[in-house]
Amino acid sequence: MGFLFGLFIGIAVSFGLVVAFARYSKLRSTRRADLAKTIAAFARMTVQDSRKLLPGEFYPSWVVFSQRQKLNWLNLELEKIWPYVNEAASELIKSSVEPVLEQYTPAMLASLKFSKFTLGTVAPQFTGVSILESESGPNGITMELEMQWDGNPKIVLDIKTLLGVALPIEVKNIGFTGVFRLIFKPLVDEFPCFGALSYSLREKKGLDFTLKVIGGELTSIPGISDAIEETILDAIEDSITWPVRKIIPILPGDYSDLELRPVGKLDVKIVQAKDLANKDMIGKSDPYAVLFIRPLRDKTQKTKTISNSLNPIWNEHFEFVVEDVSTQHLTVRVFDDEGVGSSQLIGAAQVPLNELVPGKVKDIWLKLVKDLVIQRDKKNRGQVQLELLYSPIGKEGGLKNPFNHDYSLTILEKVLKPESEDSDATDVRKALSSKKNDVIVRGVLSVTVVAAEDLPAVDLMGKADPFVVITLKKSEAKSKTRVVPDSLNPVWNQTFDFVVEDALHDLLMLEVWDHDKFGKDKIGRVIMTLTRVMLEGEYQEWFELDGAKSGKLCVHLKWTPRLKLRDAS
Repeated sequence: MGFLFGLFIGIAVSFGLVVAFARYSKLRSTRRADLAKTIAAFARMTVQDSRKLLPGEFYPSWVVFSQRQKLNWLNLELEKIWPYVNEAASELIKSSVEPVLEQYTPAMLASLKFSKFTLGTVAPQFTGVSILESESGPNGITMELEMQWDGNPKIVLDIKTLLGVALPIEVKNIGFTGVFRLIFKPLVDEFPCFGALSYSLREKKGLDFTLKVIGGELTSIPGISDAIEETILDAIEDSITWPVRKIIPILPGDYSDLELRPVGKLDVKIVQAKDLANKDMIGKSDPYAVLFIRPLRDKTQKTKTISNSLNPIWNEHFEFVVEDVSTQHLTVRVFDDEGVGSSQLIGAAQVPLNELVPGKVKDIWLKLVKDLVIQRDKKNRGQVQLELLYSPIGKEGGLKNPFNHDYSLTILEKVLKPESEDSDATDVRKALSSKKNDVIVRGVLSVTVVAAEDLPAVDLMGKADPFVVITLKKSEAKSKTRVVPDSLNPVWNQTFDFVVEDALHDLLMLEVWDHDKFGKDKIGRVIMTLTRVMLEGEYQEWFELDGAKSGKLCVHLKWTPRLKLRDAS
């Protein structure tokens, strides 16, 4: 009986404990759910929501202040510490810029150095501040400060001419507007919580200054003012303008990973320009183009000059080093060569590098403008055609680069595959040694002129008798289609084969003409490089006719690589 009573009591107590534990677990789960909802609600709260719960005196100043108030507070604090900042910053800027000044010293000068450098008593004003979350990453903080400065610095340059004449030149009336980028990286668990500070001039919106010889006139030496001004701008560009950055170690450590390094290569083929504005009173402009990513003398490329043409064809290839694909851009400026006089700017254009797909050639026409910043001038200045290819460092092996000489070796390897039945490839395979440089890659370009549509009427009867002349510019090989009488929508479907010795540097020109018994009239033309057909092997497309009021031409292209051995001589 005692055993049964004990068993009953044990079961009852156990059941009670189970019920109590279940109720406690349910209560704890409910409390956790309520806490999670509360935390989520707080996470969604804005500053304005919190101000409804607590008065402003309970918040720090950076929360209560508006953006303008925060900037006013920051500028007020900067004015207080400016005498100390001035001394440190002056020495820092002088030591950074002076070596670059020496590097870019004009040829007419023997030396160019600072004899005095102080930023003066007027502190700059911050007009904007932002934290770049997308640029910061998990191990750093990136901040940008927009700054305006109309200061009273004391900057004196000591220059010496090649004739031994010493001239002290004062830099006056400086006005500056720009954006500085500060990078606090890496973040550490030791005060001040970051290992190094990197700073750079992210954007130079405006920079004005005047030069004056102390005790004389700068105009007494022709050309020296422009040369010194260009040198100062180059020094600023090469020393602190993004992506260049200066690194200040705060805590001991190796911060070489923060230094500026190339991240890729940009291949640029400037093909042609069309409908350029004429800058000459007699005849036509003599255009040439200048290209750069960073506007430094040793990093700028220039094409040849095409005389007396508003539709120049350059077809020149250049390479540029890319240091920050997310912010840098390629700039093209087209000038009219005036010979002994200074060249006149016809127009300029830019391409942001972040618009390029790595490993993919981009064929683009850019409209030329007078000013890349303001762009108020709506006058037609012409267009320029570019082929662009961005290749990131370390990924070249997986990309096709038709602008690189090694690209031909890739084609060679394809042609020499065992399954190839090409007789030329078989002959080369037998003669091929380990020296791939002894092989030249050429090819056969098959051009099928398919048809044209909507050609302009050039005959008195409202028709035309069109035919097409096909030309390879470098080799000057030519062929032409038959004449299709009385048609504005002719169909040819004729194929022509051309042996191309240097496809990377050749151009295909297709000119549509109207045949007359007593002559011929040019209707329009299409000019294209062979880059795309080399990459794709074969394609067909409609092309708008340049120089014609209307009309387009359908062309089918096919590329077949051929190999031959380099001449032993």
